[in-house]
Amino acid sequence: MSAIYLCGKVISSLCHCASVVRLLSAFPYFRLPIMRSLNLLPLLGILLITCNQPMNQTETTAAPETVSHDPHSFSKPGEAVVKHLDLDLTVDFDKRILSGKATLDIEIKNNATQVILDTRDLDIEKVTFEDGSEAKFELGSETKHLGKSLTIFLNESGSSSPLLGRGAGGEAKITIHYSTAPNAAALQWLTPAQTAGKKFPFLFTQSQAILARTWVPIQDSPGIRFTYSATVKVPKELMALMSAENPQQKSTDGIYHFNMPQPIPAYLLALSVGDLEFHSFDNRTGVYAEPVTIEKAAYEFADLPKMVDAAEKLYGPYAWGQYDLIILPPSFPFGGMENPRLTFATPTILAGDRSLTSLVAHELAHSWSGNLVTNATWNDFWMNEGFTVYFENRIMEALYGKEFADMQRILGQEGMKETIKELGDTNADTRLKLDLNGRDPDDGVSDIAYEKGNNLLMVIEREIGREKFDAFLKNYFSKHAFSTITTEQFLEYYRSNLVSDSSDEAKRIDIMKWIYEPGLPDNYVKITSSRFAEVDRQVEAWKHGSAPSKLATQKFTTNEWLRFLNTLPDSISIDQMKALDDAFHFTSSGNSEILFAWFEHVIPSKYVSAYASLEKFLVNVGRRKFVKPLFSALAKTDEGKKMAKDIYSKARPNYHSVTANTVDEILEELPQRHKDTEKH
Repeated sequence: MSAIYLCGKVISSLCHCASVVRLLSAFPYFRLPIMRSLNLLPLLGILLITCNQPMNQTETTAAPETVSHDPHSFSKPGEAVVKHLDLDLTVDFDKRILSGKATLDIEIKNNATQVILDTRDLDIEKVTFEDGSEAKFELGSETKHLGKSLTIFLNESGSSSPLLGRGAGGEAKITIHYSTAPNAAALQWLTPAQTAGKKFPFLFTQSQAILARTWVPIQDSPGIRFTYSATVKVPKELMALMSAENPQQKSTDGIYHFNMPQPIPAYLLALSVGDLEFHSFDNRTGVYAEPVTIEKAAYEFADLPKMVDAAEKLYGPYAWGQYDLIILPPSFPFGGMENPRLTFATPTILAGDRSLTSLVAHELAHSWSGNLVTNATWNDFWMNEGFTVYFENRIMEALYGKEFADMQRILGQEGMKETIKELGDTNADTRLKLDLNGRDPDDGVSDIAYEKGNNLLMVIEREIGREKFDAFLKNYFSKHAFSTITTEQFLEYYRSNLVSDSSDEAKRIDIMKWIYEPGLPDNYVKITSSRFAEVDRQVEAWKHGSAPSKLATQKFTTNEWLRFLNTLPDSISIDQMKALDDAFHFTSSGNSEILFAWFEHVIPSKYVSAYASLEKFLVNVGRRKFVKPLFSALAKTDEGKKMAKDIYSKARPNYHSVTANTVDEILEELPQRHKDTEKH
C-alpha cells in the first residue's frame, strides 16, 4: 500500500470523510511506486477541502486489493495487472467477427518485464507500445477450457532487461490489434429470422464465466478489476449497448462511445447490437428491446423503480448510476446476466402478468453481491450467488409480502434438495466452497451455489436476528465495495464483525459444515406456506379421483401452478394428462416456467398431443435451464433420443455456445454436468 493511500486513510479517519478514500482509489496511478517519491502535502491539502463535499454517484470506492491464485486464468496480477481497457471495435455481421484493438493500461509490480493475458481463438495481428513501435509477444499452447496465454514483453528485446522507457515508472500502455473467430464462444450472431422483429441481425455476448477472453485479450479472472472505455462501430440501422454508460437513441453514423468508470472484472464485459428502442421508467431505470417487444417489456417491468428503491433501503445506495434491462432474443442461454448498468434478460420472463419478475430482482441484487463485492475465484462462486438469492427474496418480500417470498424460498429449497439427491449427498460438488481446478468453471453453476448459499444465510438470520444481520450485510457491502473476496476472507470478516467462534450462535449455525462439507445440514430453515398447503390438498384430491375441472385452482398464481406441477406423480397416464391439459391448457401456456414444468411430465408420459409444442419450445428457446433437462429426459429412451436429435438439428443454430455445448454432451452421451440454476 503506497504512501498516498495510507495518508488518505489517515485523513479520512481524522475528518470522518469517506470521499477522500474514494477519490484516491478512483486514480490507480496514485498507488504506483513513482508517486512515493513525490511531495504529497499540497495534494493532501486539496483533498482535505473535499471532506464535506457530497460524492458523485459515478465515483468509486474500493477496499484494499486482494490477489488470489485463479486456476482459470494464465495471468499473474502480482507481477503486472490491467487497470484500464480501451476498446476500438468494428462489428462485422457478414464475417461474424469483431476486429480492432484493445489498449491496456498496465500497472507493473516488482520490476516485472512482461504481462500475461488470457485469450481463446483470437487472431492476434500485432502488439504495439504507446509510441507505435511493436512489442514482442508469444502465444502459449492450447489448454482445455482456458485457451492460450498471451505473454507480452514490456521491452524491445523480449529479454529480462528494464522497460526501456515504455511508460513512466511502474506503468505501461500496450495495444493489441486483433480479431475474433466467427465461432467465438462468447458471441451469438443471429440472423434477422432469429430475432423478434425479423428485419435486422443481432449480436450479444455472454462473458461469464471465462468467455471474455474469446472476444477481448484480457486478464480474465473475477479477482482482477479494471475500468473501461470503448468505441464500437456498427451498421447505422442498429444500436450498440455495453455494460457501461449507454445511449438511449440510435446514432446517425453507427458509431457509439462507452465509458465504465467503476472497476469491474472481465466476466462483466458485455456488448449487444441490434434494432433496439429504449423505454424510460424514471431518471435512472429503463428497458431496451426490439421495437415489436418494447411495449410488452415496458408493461412487464413497470415495478423496476420500486425494486431499486427496495434494494437501497435494505443494503445501501445503488453504486452504478443507471440501472436498465435489455430483452434479448430467445437464444440467450440464461434467465439473466447481471452486466453492470445493463442486465441482459431472456424474453421467457415476459409472461404478460409480471409473475416472473423475481429474476429481475435477482439480477438487480447482483449490483451489490457479485458486481460490487465479487468472488475472487470461481471456486468461491457461492459468494456471488448465495448472497444474491437471499437479497432477491428480501426484495420480493418488501414489494409483494412474506407469503409470496416464502413460496419462492420453498421452490428454491425443493430444487436444491432434488439436485443433492441427483448428485449424492457426499458429492464434493454439493459443497459451497468448490474445487474446480482443471475443470470448466461452468461445472460450478448449480443450485447448490445459489440455494445452499441462500439457506446458509437464512440460518444466520434466524440465529442472530434479521435486524443485526441486515446491519452486517449493509456494512459488508460498503466495506468491500469494488473489491474481490474469497470464502476464507469472508469467514474472517464474519467472525470479527458478526459471530465469534466461541459464541452459542456460532455453534448453532455451524458455518464450516455448511461451506466445506457436502450435502444439506440438518439445521436448515424449514419454511411453510399456507398457500402451498392448499395446492397440496388439491393435488391429493386429484390423486383420489377428483376431476381437474373440479379442483379449487381459480386463484393460483405462477408459484402455485409450479408447486402443483412439481407435486404431481412421476407416472401419469395419457388419459390423466389429457384431462389436466383440457382443464388447465398447459400445452398452450404463455408462461415459460409453467410450460417447462408441464413438459417435464409430457416426456415420460409420452403425451404425444404436446410434442409439437415441445418441439417449438426447444427450437426457439435457448435458455439452458429449460433446454438441458428436457433434452436429458428425451435421451433416456431410444425413441426419445431419436426425437431429441431430430429437434436438435433444427434448434442448434439458434443456441448460444453455452447451451449448445451442454446439449452436445447429452446427445453424445458424454459425462454430463449436473442440474444448473442459471439466473446469474
